Amino acid sequence: MPEQSKCTMRDVARLAGVSTSTVSAVINETVAVSPERRMRVLRAMEVLDYQPDAIARSLKTGRTNAIGIIVPDITNAFYPEVIRAAEEAAQEAGYSVLLCDSSEDSNLEERHLSALFSRRVDGILLACCVNSRAQQTLSRRRVPAVFVDRLPPASMVNTVCTDNVQAGSLATEHLIGLGHKRIGLLAGHTALSPHHDRLEGFRKAMQEAHLPILDEYLMTGDVQFEDGLDAARRMLHLPVPPTAIMASNNKLLMGVLRAAEEQHLRIPEDVSVLGFDDYLWNEHFNPSLTAIAQPAREIGRKSFELLQQLISGPAEARDSPLHAVFPAELRVRRSTGAPRG
Repeated sequence: MPEQSKCTMRDVARLAGVSTSTVSAVINETVAVSPERRMRVLRAMEVLDYQPDAIARSLKTGRTNAIGIIVPDITNAFYPEVIRAAEEAAQEAGYSVLLCDSSEDSNLEERHLSALFSRRVDGILLACCVNSRAQQTLSRRRVPAVFVDRLPPASMVNTVCTDNVQAGSLATEHLIGLGHKRIGLLAGHTALSPHHDRLEGFRKAMQEAHLPILDEYLMTGDVQFEDGLDAARRMLHLPVPPTAIMASNNKLLMGVLRAAEEQHLRIPEDVSVLGFDDYLWNEHFNPSLTAIAQPAREIGRKSFELLQQLISGPAEARDSPLHAVFPAELRVRRSTGAPRG
């Protein structure tokens, strides 16, 4: 069966009984068109299933009305919430979204950036993976970009994140307030800004309470379930184990819970457990899980708002970085309690 020929703007104009310039004005919203003519054009486009050529349009306007989002791990439940809010804000503003997952691989992250550049996206939202080179790449390209949650060490970049030092302090102070002195932390990969900052907040709260930070109670490394399970097993097998354990992300927290279950430890009677990031399932665990909550939706929406500001503003304005920092919230449930004895 022969392929159906693609209809053109001329075909739409003919069916609507208007000029091609009128069709162009309706599509690009460049010139005011009477409501009656606009409706005729839209109806003709629907009848003919006409789709404007986005590439040709972008060459003419210099804009694609598309942005890219790169996250390091789409299976980490924090990022879908951020992405959903950013995409909703983008759609409201007339932008489409191209989503990429770097899978914690800096080379894959670079390939995603190249692909987004080739598609001429107007801007990029990015959460860095480990050993990311994205800041240097984006700086060379002069593409509007906002770093989200995981931030590069460079100060002259646009960022949206939670105050993770405050988050680490808040979590530690809660456990200290319950009477815990032997507090363990699965700190995650400290080359990543959220984990580095949560560790800093932990140290700050422990020092202010004049409590020792023991090497065997502090585990750093990767951020997957298996890493949390291995670290928690070693910590809970110590001759004098911690009475409370904090995990710096939800996957590490799942590892702590599995390790406690393997050793038939009761939560919080034998060990208190606290996590970072709060999700619906935290309330439905038995016991329900105390957690530090990040405002994921606010982070996603604000990230797009800053990116749109960069895209729409003059190029020289990009030399003054934009920042937004949100406070964390402690949500106390039944997984934390006073230590025995």
